[in-house]
Amino acid sequence: MIPAIVLAAGKSTRMGRAKALLPIAAGETFLARVVRTLRAAGVEDVVVVVGHDGDAIIEAFDSTPDPLCFVRNPDYEGGQLTSLLAGLRAIDRPGVEAALLTLVDVPLVSSATVRAVVERYRRSRALIVRPVSGSRHGHPVLIDRRLFDRLRAADPETGAKQVIRAHASTLGDVDVDDEGAFVDVDTQQEYERVFDATRSVRRPDN
Repeated sequence: MIPAIVLAAGKSTRMGRAKALLPIAAGETFLARVVRTLRAAGVEDVVVVVGHDGDAIIEAFDSTPDPLCFVRNPDYEGGQLTSLLAGLRAIDRPGVEAALLTLVDVPLVSSATVRAVVERYRRSRALIVRPVSGSRHGHPVLIDRRLFDRLRAADPETGAKQVIRAHASTLGDVDVDDEGAFVDVDTQQEYERVFDATRSVRRPDN
């Protein structure tokens, strides 16, 4: 089993509103798109970690026909690592081989990229598998369960990045032609720029 953890607990101070609830098109939000993409790639076990604006985010999905599993992180102001660890506590059980980690502010990654990451892991068993393009690396990041304890012992100041960088390798780097895997949206200006340009950006078929 390879469940997914979606981090959506931050205060979104630069955006000024919850990024999880930002609309994309036809009433779909960032979070709804991320979850739809994961499920289209065959990832059924999806946990969403919320903190700031958690009630509003959960309420927005109350009426959906396919309810989400939400985990509240009361320590979200302690940094992103606290949310990742809250997600790990929710998904770590016998039979779990690894976890897919992604951010709610990376909503345009394709399901083809998610599938490619999982397939590379199945073939290689690399400790870290991630999409890359040149010098860039994106999301989702697949983390083998052998690193779960390393994450739990990680320095909160550096968070998961130190663990991921220390164990990333060419074996686990997946070259993708998917700009959405590398586009994160942190500010209103980025939001307007990215989605104004969406019509001219060709995404790989899901």
